[in-house]
Amino acid sequence: MLELLRGRRSGSAGDPVTHVERVPARPGAAGSWPDWAPAELRAAYAERGVVAPWRHQLTAAEFGYAGQHVVIATGTASGKSLAYQLPVLARLLADPRATALYLAPTKALAADQLRAVADLDLPGVRPASYDGDTPQAEREWIRRHARFVLTNPDMLHHGILPGHARWATFLRRLAFVVVDECHTYRGVFGSHVAHVLRRLRRQTARYAGAGSDRAGPVFLLASATSGDPAAAAERLTGLPVRAVDQDDAPRGPVTFALWEPPLLPPAGDGHADAEPVRRSALRETADLLGDAVAAGTRTLAFVRSRRGAEVVASTARRALDEAVPGLGSRVAAYRAGYLREDRRALERALLDGDLLGLASTNALELGVDLVGLDAVLICGYPGTRASLWQQAGRAGRSGGEALAVLVARDDPLDSYLVHHPEALFGRPVEATVLDPSNPYVLGPQLCCAAAEAPLTTADLALFGPGAKEAVTALVAKGALRQRPTGWYWRPAGRPEVDLRGTGGSPICVVESATGRLLGTVDPASAHFLVHPGAVHLHQGVSYVVDDLDLDEGCALVHAEEPDWSTHPRDVTSLSVAAVRSYLDAGPVGMFLGEVDVTSQVVSYQRRRLASGEVLDTRPLDLPTRELRTVAVWFTVSESALGAAGVEVTDVPGALHAAEHAAIGLLPLVATCDRWDIGGISTAAHPDTGAPSVFVYDGHPGGAGFAERAYRAAGAWLRATRDTIAECGCEAGCPSCVQSPKCGNGNHPLAKSAAVKVLEVVLGNLPADSG
Repeated sequence: MLELLRGRRSGSAGDPVTHVERVPARPGAAGSWPDWAPAELRAAYAERGVVAPWRHQLTAAEFGYAGQHVVIATGTASGKSLAYQLPVLARLLADPRATALYLAPTKALAADQLRAVADLDLPGVRPASYDGDTPQAEREWIRRHARFVLTNPDMLHHGILPGHARWATFLRRLAFVVVDECHTYRGVFGSHVAHVLRRLRRQTARYAGAGSDRAGPVFLLASATSGDPAAAAERLTGLPVRAVDQDDAPRGPVTFALWEPPLLPPAGDGHADAEPVRRSALRETADLLGDAVAAGTRTLAFVRSRRGAEVVASTARRALDEAVPGLGSRVAAYRAGYLREDRRALERALLDGDLLGLASTNALELGVDLVGLDAVLICGYPGTRASLWQQAGRAGRSGGEALAVLVARDDPLDSYLVHHPEALFGRPVEATVLDPSNPYVLGPQLCCAAAEAPLTTADLALFGPGAKEAVTALVAKGALRQRPTGWYWRPAGRPEVDLRGTGGSPICVVESATGRLLGTVDPASAHFLVHPGAVHLHQGVSYVVDDLDLDEGCALVHAEEPDWSTHPRDVTSLSVAAVRSYLDAGPVGMFLGEVDVTSQVVSYQRRRLASGEVLDTRPLDLPTRELRTVAVWFTVSESALGAAGVEVTDVPGALHAAEHAAIGLLPLVATCDRWDIGGISTAAHPDTGAPSVFVYDGHPGGAGFAERAYRAAGAWLRATRDTIAECGCEAGCPSCVQSPKCGNGNHPLAKSAAVKVLEVVLGNLPADSG
C-alpha cells in the first residue's frame, strides 16, 4: 500500500518519504484462566473468540482481584480491556451486592465498552452508561439498579459526586474503579481529574462508615505505553500502584513511513528571492485518503483540529466523486462537537464497512474498537510519542499487516522529526505530566469537596501538598467558613469548576435562518474559531459567523461558500509575578516562575483559498483575557549578542524567531501541544532589563510544561537551534521560525541571527542542563 501511495504522490517533486521504519510481527504469549474466574465468564469470552488471556492481561487481572491497585500500560490492541474486565466481572458475578465504576475520557469510548460488556450477556451485571446524553427517565433506574456504571470524569464531577446521597448504595458497595486511557489525563485536565478521584475516594469512605474494615475500591488503570506509568498512576489516584508494562499480545507487522509534502514553486510574480512554499499537510493527507479509499483500503486519517478534519474529509470526497461519482459518500469527518446521534451513526458506518475513509480529530484516538482498518494517516505530529503510537496502532487491529504514515506539517517540530527519525523510533515514550498541587486546580476542587460534605482536617491529607494553605486562603476569600467540625462551603450554589479548562459551558453554533443547532465549540477556542466573520466548517458545509454572543454562549451562522479562509490575530503582554528558580550562566539567565499574561484577539485576516493571498485584515472587538500561569524564560546580555555578531537591528527578529521555534519544539521534551503553550519575546523586557524570550503554559496556574522545559532546557534548545540551522530556506518559513498563531503576522523574524542567539545560550548553559 505504501508503494501505491508513494507512486501516486511522487514525480517531479521527488520522493516525499523521508524514512520507513518496519516493525516486525511479534508472537503472543498466552496464559490460562485463573481459578477465581467463574465458568460463565470464561464461556462468555470463549463465545467471542477469547480462548485464554495473554500473560500481561492475566498478571494485571491477578493484581486487581487480589486487591492491589494496578495500571496496565501496553500498546494499542493489546487487550487492556480484558485485563480490567476480568477481575471486575468476576467480582460482580461472585458478589451480587458489589458495584463497579468505569471512567473513560470520551463518551465514544464509554459507549464502546458498554457494548463489549453487554455483549457478554452475563446474569445480574446490569451495565449502563451514565453521561450527559442519558435520558432523565433512565437515570433513576441506573442509580438504583445498575451495578457496572460507565461514565466519564465530567459526569462524575458534575453529576454523581454532587448528588452522592442518591448514589449512596452504589458507592457503599463500590468494589472497583476502572480508569481507562489514563495517559490522557495530563496537564490541567489531569490535575483536575486527580482531585475528582480523591473526592470519589472520600465519599466511598464516608458511606462505608466509621470503623469499616473496607480498604475502599480497587483502582484498575489502563494506559497507552508511557514513561513510568506507575508514578503517573500514583499521582492521578493518590494511591500506591503496581505497573504491568510487558506486552505479550501478538502483533502483525507495521510499516511506518515519515512523509514530507513537497515544496511548491513560489507564489506571486516569480521573483527570484521568493521563498518556495510547502504543500499543505491537510491537502496532502486528503489526497492520500482519497487514493487509499479508491484502492479499497479502509483508512483512518487523524487531523489535529476540528476544522482540519472537515477540510480533509470534504477535499477527499470531492476528488473521489470526480473520479468515480458516488465514491465520495464513503468518506466522512468525525470530531467532538457533533450531536450524539451523528457520532453514533458514523461509528456504526465505519464498523459496518459502509465508510472506507474517516477523517477524525483525536476523538477516535482512544480505545473504540475499530476492527479491520488497514491504514492510518496522521496529519501532523500529535504532540507526544505516546499519542503517535496510539494513533498508529489503530491500523491492523485485527492482527493483519498495518500501514501508518506521519504527514509532516509545515512547522519546526514536524520538520525536525521527519529528518531525525531517531527522535521517534527506538526511544521510550514520555511520562505523563500533571500537577495536582496547582493552586488554581486545588482550590476550586476543595470548594467542590466542601460543597459535597464539610472538609475535615483528616481530609486535607487526601488532597495532598498545599491543601492546608489552600483552605486557609479560601476562608480568607469567604468561600469557606471554618467551624469546629470542619470547613463549610458558604455560597448558596455549587462551585462552577470546568475540568477541561475550556472556560465554562460550550458555545452553541446555531444556524440563523432555521435555529438548528449545528454543534458546539469550547469557550477557550471561541474567540479564534467563531468570532464574527469567521468561516466555520461543519460536515463539509461552510458557514460564516454573523454574531458571537459570549454572555448567551451562542454563535449565529449562515451557510456560505466564500473563496477565502479566516485567520485570527491576537496581541499579548506579559509581566513577571515571581521567580521560582534561576540558573545564572554568566551572560545568560534561565528562569522558571509565575507570570501574568494579558491577551486579546484583535483582528482577522481573510486569505484566498487557492493562493493564500491576504485579501484584507478586519478588526474585532472582543474582550481581553487575563491569565496567571507558569513560564520558562531566558535572558541574554546585549554585549554577548553583539560579540556573537547579532546586529542591534536584528535582535527583535532574532528573539522572535527563536521564540517561535522554541514553542514548536517544546512538545519534543514535554507532553504538550504547541497550542497548550504561548510565548513572547522582546529586546528589552521591563521586568528583566535584558533581551528575553518567554514560553508559558496556556492554563491558569500552569500545567507542568514550563517546568519540564526548564529541567530539559539544554535538549530543548539544542533541538530548536538544529531545526532552524538545518532548514533549507533563506529567511525563515513555517518549517523553522514562522508560527501559525503569531499575532504579529510573523514580523519581524531574523533566522540566521536566531541561530546565533541560541548558540550563545547553549554555549553558556551547563552541560548537564537537560
